[in-house]
Amino acid sequence: MPSEPEIALGRVTPALRHESLFSERAANIKQSAVRDVFDLSLDPSLVSLAGGNPYLQSLPLDKLGAMASELIIEHGMTALQYGGGQGTPELRAQICEVMAEEGILDADPANIVVTTGSQSAQDVACKVFCDPGDTILCEDPTYVGALNTFEAYQARVEPIPTDEHGMIPAELAKRIAELRAAGATIKLLYTIPNFNNPSGITLCAERRPQIMEICREANILVLEDNPYGMLRYTGDPILPLRADYPDDVIYMGSFSKILAPGLRIGWALVPEHLQRRFYLASEAVTLCPPTFNQMLISEYLKHHDWRGQIASYRDLYAGRCAGMLDSLAEFMPESVSWTRPEGGFFVWVTLPEGIDTYPLLAKAIDAGVVFIPGAAFSPADTPSNKLRLAFSAISADKIHEGVRRLAPVLREAIEAR
Repeated sequence: MPSEPEIALGRVTPALRHESLFSERAANIKQSAVRDVFDLSLDPSLVSLAGGNPYLQSLPLDKLGAMASELIIEHGMTALQYGGGQGTPELRAQICEVMAEEGILDADPANIVVTTGSQSAQDVACKVFCDPGDTILCEDPTYVGALNTFEAYQARVEPIPTDEHGMIPAELAKRIAELRAAGATIKLLYTIPNFNNPSGITLCAERRPQIMEICREANILVLEDNPYGMLRYTGDPILPLRADYPDDVIYMGSFSKILAPGLRIGWALVPEHLQRRFYLASEAVTLCPPTFNQMLISEYLKHHDWRGQIASYRDLYAGRCAGMLDSLAEFMPESVSWTRPEGGFFVWVTLPEGIDTYPLLAKAIDAGVVFIPGAAFSPADTPSNKLRLAFSAISADKIHEGVRRLAPVLREAIEAR
């Protein structure tokens, strides 16, 4: 650390001068592993099985363009102006209709806070409920963006084991008891119960009330993140956790996967007794969610068959998922296994124990394919023998070619072990 006289005499660089100004929180803000490979994914010579992007080519772009133009011409003074911090009343009412499609039938627009994507809702939840050192529980594995948010708020993130049916209730109860015995203050359980990112696993119906009752008994608030819930293409629908536990769940939804991520519009359905503080904390960050984007989504929901659009997405992603599973079966070594998702964007691949997939990324890039190493999706700072593959944004032919390129890289690592 440079001395004050050295700083006064200008003998140090601006970077060194400002180093002492950083907060402790800033040290916990990390680059997302997904972002690390984002630029690489744009290289046309590579097949990207990394990014979980929705396939936008099937959107009615002409219709959306006409809606946007009409909004500017007819309602520009409103659409381009500041709006309410909670979101437009029209969109909040429409969000209730969207959630009703999944079985949340009692939502009140007054308890919805429109956010800048559901990532913003995670941030607000941490701001409202977590002091430095507080504990947040999560599935293992879980969404890397949520982990980055929790760590930025200096929360202690504790993973709960999962299997092919999702989070294991007995393990949750055991871990809560262990942490409480050690003096931990547990505030939140973060979960992606439908088609988990990255694993693709769905929390089975039988376990959902068990997990909720464990959390209620322990006075732990549940953050239910459900961006993929409407994109189920096999199996029977399962009610969200929020449907039966309205007082104990903050439900987070998003238009990123069912419409377009560039609009950056998500929402939180907050229990009535928590709504005021959540709303005020959200307003303190964004002042108001973008009015134009909200109005454009409202026009889309009013004048386009959005349910039919989602049905077409289900068919599209079902085909691509099947293509990836077939390609994995065709090319992967026998000692490699993978999940079989019923919806969403991702397949979770497991290699034999003792293999770290992070160093394999560079070799995969040399082979012309990109993936996300599994270590990115766990709070544990240890190597992982897993990796995430995404099938949502590329054609079946490219999926097949990407898996073909990846297989020799994994086979070599297994043989070298």
